[in-house]
Amino acid sequence: MSILVVGSVAFDSIRTPFGEVEEILGGSATYFSVAASFFAGVRLVAVVGEDFPDEHVDFLASHDVDLAGLKKVPGKTFRWKGYYEYDLNDAHTMDTQLNVFEDFDPEIPEEYRDSDYVFLANIDPGLQLHVLEQVRSPRLVVCDTMNLWIETRRPQLLETISRVDYLLLNDAEARQLADEPNLVAAGRKLLGMGPQRVIIKKGEHGVIMLGEGVFFSLPAYPLETVFDPTGAGDSFGGGFLGSLSRYPEMREEDIRRSIVYGSVVASFNVESFSCDRLRNLTLDEIEERYREFSDITCF
Repeated sequence: MSILVVGSVAFDSIRTPFGEVEEILGGSATYFSVAASFFAGVRLVAVVGEDFPDEHVDFLASHDVDLAGLKKVPGKTFRWKGYYEYDLNDAHTMDTQLNVFEDFDPEIPEEYRDSDYVFLANIDPGLQLHVLEQVRSPRLVVCDTMNLWIETRRPQLLETISRVDYLLLNDAEARQLADEPNLVAAGRKLLGMGPQRVIIKKGEHGVIMLGEGVFFSLPAYPLETVFDPTGAGDSFGGGFLGSLSRYPEMREEDIRRSIVYGSVVASFNVESFSCDRLRNLTLDEIEERYREFSDITCF
């Protein structure tokens, strides 16, 4: 099964209470691609500048990420700079330089348009709609978003949400979009906007999923060491959709199992900066932590 992801590939400069790094590999599509690659082949559509090093290209290719849709154009790659205090659920942006990403107009390669699964990372909802116009008959479309689009592109975002199967967002975004402080009530309200499922990420407090007559709640995997939460949500999305692509029937138990896999992959991601922990992660390690997580949450 093939997974198409459209989003950002970037350089991040990050400070947390546990360290500081400059110009490391980041971006929503990057984290998603590497996380999903443990379960399925990934097709990446993104744009980078001429300053994007070959070592990062080689790293993505080594994880079975098809890079025919990664365009390198004149200019500088998208950059984000931010920091976290001890509340690692709250990222503080210091600087954003869109650079070549400002003119990103995703054109889906012909060989990608029949992808079985599509992940719309948190890019402008107008671009998400443009992607939906190009893909043919995907089995499942998952959409992520962010507070900026809720504030500035709400009509386009609502149209996008009405056309996707699953909506993925964090707890603050869910409350903001639904204009509802209670997360369960917010999730129900978001279901009324069109998606079959709403998955709400709660950071260190886990995740909840809602559907018609369905509610599922999962805590976060307990970690003693968290270095950097950047990319955790995108890694969750990659692990979730990568896992789900292995179960074409997409039964309820398959969806819930995939949420656990998404949480497991995200738990590895936050153990280091950038994709450093995912770089040498193995499927055996994922399976071992999945079993541990199952034991912890079983009663």
